[in-house]
Amino acid sequence: MAVRRALVTGAGGFVGQWLCRELVREGWEVVGSSLIGAPPHGVLSAEDHALVRWRRDDLLHADAVRSTIDDAQPDAVFHLAGVAFVPAAGRDPALALDTNVGIAVRLLAVIEERRSSGTLDPVVLVVGSGEQYGRHDISSLPLPEDAECRPASPYAASKLAQEQFALAAFRRAGVRVVCTRSFNHSGPGQSPNFVIPGLIKRVLAAKAAGEGTTTIGNTSVARDFLHVEDVVRAYLALVEDGLAGEVYNVSGGKAVTIAQVAAQVAAAVGVDIEFVPDSGLQRAVDVPHLSGRNNRIRDDTGWIARLGLADIIRDVIASETL
Repeated sequence: MAVRRALVTGAGGFVGQWLCRELVREGWEVVGSSLIGAPPHGVLSAEDHALVRWRRDDLLHADAVRSTIDDAQPDAVFHLAGVAFVPAAGRDPALALDTNVGIAVRLLAVIEERRSSGTLDPVVLVVGSGEQYGRHDISSLPLPEDAECRPASPYAASKLAQEQFALAAFRRAGVRVVCTRSFNHSGPGQSPNFVIPGLIKRVLAAKAAGEGTTTIGNTSVARDFLHVEDVVRAYLALVEDGLAGEVYNVSGGKAVTIAQVAAQVAAAVGVDIEFVPDSGLQRAVDVPHLSGRNNRIRDDTGWIARLGLADIIRDVIASETL
């Protein structure tokens, strides 16, 4: 089999690094595009890091998009670049719109041009979010892909708009777009701004200080968590076997409350600790319960999650205590 070429946008980010790791280990030739260029070693071993050809690009500019695509000559584009943190998008909705939608529009336009000229025809994986669904009655969970999208935040709205532009490129010009609605995922290397690594960091700090309390956000919120390793395997499976013009939930199919996550973290760290609610860790637009049905991705690609919440917690704790 010929070596396949991948372009990963947002390659320096948390998921981007895990995806580059998966791709090089599966024998792909990888170009990693990122605002920061090559990230520090961490998620990627020195050997994996050296196998990625890193580019430093600002994809908000059309010329940079053209240069990146023409340099990479990809068989597959994994489009991860964007504002990934919900509160950050809320603080600057205009930037979230230009980043999450604008970059995708520019990327798809260049690929459409190259496809029409017969020079390039990659599969394009456009990564969206389960947050696009918004609030639904708990009795309707886990949500299938045909559930109504009711975005409740600028982040979710920008991700839904990104998806619509991507699907329009497929319908109009035949660009081989596959879209995801990816639910919460975590693992080593994720910023402590996110719930699981942030919670683990605070519990470990409390244990080290001999304190019996630590802070927590809204404990009643329930989310569908996947290990990032399973998520990047799903992305590769969708590029290889997903159907162009389709949207796929990347999800575990079951929601757990933050209270349940906290209890598992405390048990894994080995502390008896009280979690004190902190309004600064809560979001006004939090959807109370969110989980996604994963029948479509399982049926079309054979993907299944291999890891669970306990594995996420174990691996993040291990990375924090190295």
